[in-house]
Amino acid sequence: MDTSPVVARLRAAGCVFAEDEAALLVAAAATPEELDALVERRVAGLPLEHLLGWAEFHGLRVTVRPGVFVPRRRTEFLVDVAVSLAPRDPVVVDLCCGSGALAAAFASLLRPRELHAADVEPAAVECARLNLPDAHVHQGDLYDALPLSLRGRVDVLLANVPYVPSEAVATMPPEARLHEPLTALDGGTDGLDLARRVAAGAPRWLAPGGTVLVEASGRQAPVLAAVFTAAGLAARVHESEELGATVVSGTRSHVPPPPDVYQV
Repeated sequence: MDTSPVVARLRAAGCVFAEDEAALLVAAAATPEELDALVERRVAGLPLEHLLGWAEFHGLRVTVRPGVFVPRRRTEFLVDVAVSLAPRDPVVVDLCCGSGALAAAFASLLRPRELHAADVEPAAVECARLNLPDAHVHQGDLYDALPLSLRGRVDVLLANVPYVPSEAVATMPPEARLHEPLTALDGGTDGLDLARRVAAGAPRWLAPGGTVLVEASGRQAPVLAAVFTAAGLAARVHESEELGATVVSGTRSHVPPPPDVYQV
């Protein structure tokens, strides 16, 4: 099929990868009428992944529903760092899991002994359950969603929390700002509100030697590393020039933390 008319419509709407998107939309449409409807919705600003029903992440096709955060390619680096630091047969938790893409990618690279995911958004939890049929998926606010039996046993804590400063949300592309939940984008005044909460609670949930990993901007990384250190974790900044990604990890000592660290 000649995709040039579709490419022209997408390019006129400002789609940078118009050729690639056109090929995907043509493949997804069963009829010319369905294709026209898909292109019209894409031109109107709906995320391509929501139209297709999936996003590519770390070599996987991850189901993505409308109203659910679309996993970014740069976040593949968080998964890679987590796998490199994980022990064998780890207990893994994916907080703020969205579609469950991080947990799914991690499990495809290193089989966990136990896999949990959690999100505050009902639509995200429903989506994650589709992508993680063998995992325990919970709904709730950060650690409140997790079963108490996980305390002190988590080897890898993935936390792709929102880190866009509140005042910068308005500058994000419309397809993200208008079609993804604000709770998955807005990180508070400096973008680190949820990251601080994750750091404060991590020592009570991590196993000795366990690690929490959070994506951040390069500018935020030193601040977040200091937050991890203040929580009693050994902090480290990881960067990928290829993906333009920054991850901060915090590892719990094998020595039990002092009581004040447990205050959230």
